[in-house]
Amino acid sequence: MLSPAEIDELSTFAQRLADAAAKVTLPHFRSGLSVDNKRGEFVFDPVTAADRDAEQAIRALIKSHYPTHGIHGEEHGKEEGTSPLTWVIDPIDGTRSFISGVPLWGTLIALNDGSKPVIGLMDQPYIGERFLGRPGGSELISRHEHRVLKTSRCTKLEDALLGNTDPAMFRDEASKSAFREISSKVRLRRFGGDCYFYCLLAAGTLDLVIESSLQPYDVQALIPVIEHAGGIVTSWTGGDPQMGGSVVAAATPELHAAALEILSKVPSA
Repeated sequence: MLSPAEIDELSTFAQRLADAAAKVTLPHFRSGLSVDNKRGEFVFDPVTAADRDAEQAIRALIKSHYPTHGIHGEEHGKEEGTSPLTWVIDPIDGTRSFISGVPLWGTLIALNDGSKPVIGLMDQPYIGERFLGRPGGSELISRHEHRVLKTSRCTKLEDALLGNTDPAMFRDEASKSAFREISSKVRLRRFGGDCYFYCLLAAGTLDLVIESSLQPYDVQALIPVIEHAGGIVTSWTGGDPQMGGSVVAAATPELHAAALEILSKVPSA
């Protein structure tokens, strides 16, 4: 277990990593940079030089300061360390938003202690907002404000504001049906938010986020941000969400239970 002093040190370092990534990503944003497709002809999975170079900048900084730590990144894979600590990173979560000029993408940085992510950070450098979660609480650090994060008190689906990046991520009919059922019950639905929606949940402005087809680097940084703001993040069956897959995040235990009652019936969940 990391000591409070170690948590402080590593949280500060996570912010240095975000600063290093921002120096790479911001000059490319809204610049008309070229886009490659990682998945081939039939599925569009975009990647840019900004993704690759930002991850390299993060990796170089980790290796120079904590050479025993492992690294797991979206663009350059896994490097095992001799320490139980592993940095799990997505240099640009929301590349589709990035290439479209929509400032809802973010740099995701998590530190996993071998059992769970203990520090999580989402940085949106264009609008200047940084969300940090760690033992002791979650906070928003921005050029406009610096405040403690707290989820809303919403307990019912009919009162909830629901966020989702794209319903096309639900690939089987049972998942699509479950999402439609919940969507029909909530007060308001918003789409296209990528990692930013999870942070709005931690900040108390959204109440529920439901997604699928996630990877570990898509979600691990967001778990501490939400949990230390008072929210809940699990798989659709109520299990550990850190490996990705189908994930639900909720502001309160009651709202989480209401969503899980529907989502847990999906066979693929």
